[in-house]
Amino acid sequence: MKSAEARAARGGDRGAATVWAAFAACALCVVFGVVLALGQAVAARHRAGGAADLAALAAADRALWGEVEACAAASRVAVAQGAELARCAVRDGVSEVTARVVRGPYRPEVRSRAGPPEQAPLPPETARLPERAPEAAPLPDEAPETARTPTRPPVAAQAPGEPS
Repeated sequence: MKSAEARAARGGDRGAATVWAAFAACALCVVFGVVLALGQAVAARHRAGGAADLAALAAADRALWGEVEACAAASRVAVAQGAELARCAVRDGVSEVTARVVRGPYRPEVRSRAGPPEQAPLPPETARLPERAPEAAPLPDEAPETARTPTRPPVAAQAPGEPS
């Protein structure tokens, strides 16, 4: 009984720090696991985005050769990027591609388009071109001929008997 009374006198919380340390370690492990899972999801999304962009460019490059050839090129590029081609369509030189990356439980799909740039309408002030080139500015009046002739430095007067 003496030992039970001694423990009660000391506060009875002997070993509580170990329990708190164990809970803190478990909480840190859970947070670390969540951060790793988010990192893996973001990396898979970026890989799918890059693969979709490159596959769409490849398909747009081969668009004039037909949809079959363009989608085959897009598929080769997507596979080289570690993705699979989920969807591919080519219409009027514009390719629309969907790429999917499978990394663990994550399966992000990203859609991308590529093709020739659209012709935007010009603003009204630049839509009208001048009818003729503007005239050159007139030259300033020419100075008189005497102003253009170089002048000689004045000759110093020599004293008689000095050598020249």
